[in-house]
Amino acid sequence: MVDYYATNPGPVEDIVLYDQDKHVSSAVWEGQERGALRCHEHTSKLDQWMLTEKQVELVKMAGFGYLRMIPAISLDNPLISSLVERWRRETNTFHFTVGEMTVTLEDVAYLLGLPVDGEAVIGVTYTSCEAVCIKLLGKAPDSGYTSGGMVKLSWLKETFSQCPEDASMEDIARCTRAYLLYLVGSTIFSTTTGNKVPVMYLPLFENFDEAGKYAWGAAALSFLYRALGNASLRSQSTISGCLTLLQCWSYYHLNVGRPKLNHDPIHECFPFVLRWKGKQSSPTSNRDVAFYRKSLDSMKPSDVDWCPYSNISHTVIPEHILRSLILGRSKTMLICYDKAERHLPDRCLRQFGMHQTVPEEVQKWERKSRGVDGGVDLSTKMESELNEWSNRHLYIVEAEEDVEESEYMQWYMRITRKLVGRPVPISSEFQRMNAALREIAHIAETISTHGLDDQQLQSVTRIRYITYECLRDQIASTVFVASNSQSEAGKKVRGKERVRRKGMGKRKRKEEVDQYYAAGIPMQHRIPATAFDVDPSHLYHIGNEMDNPHLCITVSEDDHGRISHVAQSVDDIDFCEDAKEVDESHFHHLVGEQDDHLSSEVAEDKPHASLDIVVPQVSHETREDVAQQNDYGVLV
Repeated sequence: MVDYYATNPGPVEDIVLYDQDKHVSSAVWEGQERGALRCHEHTSKLDQWMLTEKQVELVKMAGFGYLRMIPAISLDNPLISSLVERWRRETNTFHFTVGEMTVTLEDVAYLLGLPVDGEAVIGVTYTSCEAVCIKLLGKAPDSGYTSGGMVKLSWLKETFSQCPEDASMEDIARCTRAYLLYLVGSTIFSTTTGNKVPVMYLPLFENFDEAGKYAWGAAALSFLYRALGNASLRSQSTISGCLTLLQCWSYYHLNVGRPKLNHDPIHECFPFVLRWKGKQSSPTSNRDVAFYRKSLDSMKPSDVDWCPYSNISHTVIPEHILRSLILGRSKTMLICYDKAERHLPDRCLRQFGMHQTVPEEVQKWERKSRGVDGGVDLSTKMESELNEWSNRHLYIVEAEEDVEESEYMQWYMRITRKLVGRPVPISSEFQRMNAALREIAHIAETISTHGLDDQQLQSVTRIRYITYECLRDQIASTVFVASNSQSEAGKKVRGKERVRRKGMGKRKRKEEVDQYYAAGIPMQHRIPATAFDVDPSHLYHIGNEMDNPHLCITVSEDDHGRISHVAQSVDDIDFCEDAKEVDESHFHHLVGEQDDHLSSEVAEDKPHASLDIVVPQVSHETREDVAQQNDYGVLV
């Protein structure tokens, strides 16, 4: 029995995942591999900052006492990339085979120890660094260290990482502000620029006590949501945000790529990312994106730990963190300046020990950007989002009784993208399509036309024409097939694969169809192209009607009652003059090989210049072999 998802990975109904065509999973299904994402996080040099005791006190006061303890974890780029392929910006959740999951405010509190309750992180934007740096740091960077409203992390470290023990309180405050800007720019607010941080966060550190009142954890999650959403688009190749949070979240929840610990975690430390501090066994150097993708595609409920923190002693967790954990179930808006993202715990209730119900429809929201104007306070621009956040305690999701999760899973399977990778390699599907096209052409070629009326004769002719058109297209598309065959053999390709088709840009296909005959051929009947074998058929050029720039087919019968196609004119359509065999493993480009010979015959106005293109008569044994190699149907 054919697996439905082998040819249609979903969604069956696009009521939730309405942006599927933009998603990276569509590109992967089409054979366009982008490789592992470039992951931007800069924790490796944080330990080079030498903080005095007074500075440590100020850092704790500002709410970053635990974040500064975060170790530099080696990022698993292929694992992160495969998770991104499962992220959906329509719902801000991962769509796994077992249901939806996400990084919640509860995860941020447990893993990073950042405050998830408090004032929204928002303020004034800047397009220049000089004024705000002089005011709060006492000096401004040279122009080579700035870019618009961003400053290089290297300048902050070179200038402020060594605070003298006998420094004045003003200098201590300045060095600490520089450290906090470096800290957030390296971790929770890391950007795809790789080495810069916006100075707009700096005024929030002017008063350290006031800084401690912000919901930095909520801002970090909003930033990560936006980064995941951007990276999930098929056109992207980088990701930023707090990737340590994402990777450790995966380690706790999923038995996919989870390393073995070299130490005994009996005595847990807070925050919980410290569990993965240092090097772990089970090296992942031989694991690529395809390896993790396959693991996630085949993930079972037993591979998921929905509530990984339940067995960890809460005695090590600070009281103010424990009090805020309830917000993990708050259906609210998360804010980090212009990055406002929805927090939807009702879609992953099992992460809170509840039974999952069919969630409410997600309201679309406008993802705003701060623009280029400096000195703009975003509070007025984000008024509705700020109102949602201010009411966060009013929208705590509660458990429902007598819930049958089977109903949820039935609904979920209709709206989700079940598979990212193909169960059957795309090259195998091309082979199956190749055999099917040759079969159709063979039947149409050998069918007797005696006794057929005009409409039946025209239908058979249309079948032959469509088949030949598809087989001709296969010549131009062999570059695409070959590149994907190499990818399946292990070649890693970065960026989008591009297919160039020779001689296909001068005429729109619709024009050819319109000139075919009055009935026309609907465009939706065209079959995707693959590689094929070419044997003799007969399309004859009549040289006295070269003014017509299109190929027109007329119908006649040979001595055996079979259909012959007569080409009355040719323009920009490349055929093979002689019978040549195109090996599927080498993909010879027949297009263009006959261009010069064909052109010379046209110029001489030869009335019987032969243009031969016909599909071989595939034996039943060959067709059966191909069918046995491919257990799945082909999606056309």
